[in-house]
Amino acid sequence: MKLLIVEDERAFRQVLEEECVKENIDVVGVGTGAEALEQLEQGDFDIVVTDLRLPDTNGIDIIETVRGGGNDIPFLLMTAYASVKTAVTALKMGAADYLIKPVRVPDLVRRVKQVHDLDRLQRENSLLKKIVQRGDKGYWFPDTEVSQRIQQLISKVSNTDMTVLISGQSGTGKGVTARVIHSASSRSENPFVAVNCGAIPETLVESELFGHVKGAFTDASSDKDGLFVAASSGTLFLDEIGELSLAVQVKILTVLEEKIVRPIGSTKDRKTNVRIIAATNKNLSEMVSAGTFREDLFYRLNVFQIALPSLQEQKEALPSAVDFIINKYSDTYDVGEVEIAPDVWECFNSYEWPGNFRELNNVIERALLLRDSKDITLSDLPPALVAAQPRASKDMTEELMPFGDFKTRVQAFEKHLITQAIKAANDDRRLAAQSLGIGLSTLYRKLEE
Repeated sequence: MKLLIVEDERAFRQVLEEECVKENIDVVGVGTGAEALEQLEQGDFDIVVTDLRLPDTNGIDIIETVRGGGNDIPFLLMTAYASVKTAVTALKMGAADYLIKPVRVPDLVRRVKQVHDLDRLQRENSLLKKIVQRGDKGYWFPDTEVSQRIQQLISKVSNTDMTVLISGQSGTGKGVTARVIHSASSRSENPFVAVNCGAIPETLVESELFGHVKGAFTDASSDKDGLFVAASSGTLFLDEIGELSLAVQVKILTVLEEKIVRPIGSTKDRKTNVRIIAATNKNLSEMVSAGTFREDLFYRLNVFQIALPSLQEQKEALPSAVDFIINKYSDTYDVGEVEIAPDVWECFNSYEWPGNFRELNNVIERALLLRDSKDITLSDLPPALVAAQPRASKDMTEELMPFGDFKTRVQAFEKHLITQAIKAANDDRRLAAQSLGIGLSTLYRKLEE
C-alpha cells in the first residue's frame, strides 16, 4: 500500500509517517495542497489522508480537483472543525470517511488499512464483473499478492484516458493486460488495435502507423488510413515499442502531445482521439541512457506503468495457471477429467520457465493432445523441459525408483524418508521418529535393515 499524507502540522505528520513505516506502509508526507497535487500527478498512491484546513487550500478542494481529473483514489479527511455540512460535502465529493481531530494515530492507521482493503476488493470485483459481462475467457488472475496489486492498477487506470506502459519479459501477458484495460474502459465498444512494432519493416512503419496519401511513394496507389486513425475512439496497443526508430519515436511523441496525425505525403493534420497503451520487454531507462530511446517520449509513455512478474517469480500461481489453461482448452480437445502426475508437478516447480505463461500454455496444450489417459505424465512433456531438470532431482528419482521387485523399491523409499527425517532433525533419532509417526524402536529396526 502507498499512502499520501497531507498535513501541515509537521510533528503530527511525522508521528503518523513513523507509525505507517512500522506497519510496512509506503508513505509520503507533504504539508500543502500544491505539494499533494504534484505528488498525485507523479506517483501512484492507493489512498490519501488529508487535513481539511491547509495553508494554501482545503481538503475538499483537493478531492474536487483530483476527481475532476478522473482519479477515484479513496480519501480520508481529517478536521478539528466538525460540522454536519462539512461531512456531507466531503462524502458527496467522494471521501471514504471523515475523521474528527484529535485522532489517535493507531486508530487512523487501522482505518487507512480498512479503507484500502475495501477499495481493493471493490476494484477487483468491478474489474472481474466487466470481464464476465463481456464474455472474455482469456484472462487469468491468480490469487497472489502481486496479481492483486496488478488488478488494482488495472482497475484504477482503465476508466481514464491515461497512457499506460506495460513492462515485463516475453510471455508474461503484456498483450492480454492491454486488452483487459481496454475491455474494462469506457472505450470498450470501440476498436482495440494491436501492432507489434518489431514485426513491421522499418520502411513501412510510418505508413502503417500514420497512413499515407496517394503518390506519397512509389507503391502508394491510393490514400491509406494508418493505425492511429483505425483505432479512433478506441485503444492503440504498441507492443515492443522499444523497437521503433528515433525518427518514428518523434512522430509518436507529437501524436501524444498534440493529438494530431499527419499522413506521409500530406500537408494536412488529422485530429485523433485514441488511447495509447505501450509495452516492452526491454529496459527503456537503459535505452534512454544509451541514446536509442528518446527521453521525452519515455516520460510521456511512463505516466502509469504496470510491471508484470515472470512465472519464475510467482511459482505459487502454477496450480491456478494450469487449471485455467486446462479449462480454456476443455472444448477444443474434449479434455474431460485431467490429473497431473506428482513428478510432473515437481518438474514444473523446478523449471525456470524462460517463456513464462506463454510457454506453460504451450506445454499444457501439447500434453492434453498427447496423453493416453486422464493423467498428464512426464512422457507428455517436451523432452527439453524434462531434460532441464536439476541433476539432484534425477539422482533422487534413481534412488527412489531403482530397478528391482516391489520389496526392493519400498525399502529404497523408506531409506530415503528415514535419512531425510534424521537430517532434518539434526541427528536426533527420537525427534526423527516422531516426525515420521513411528516408534523409536521401529526407527532403529529400520536402520539396521
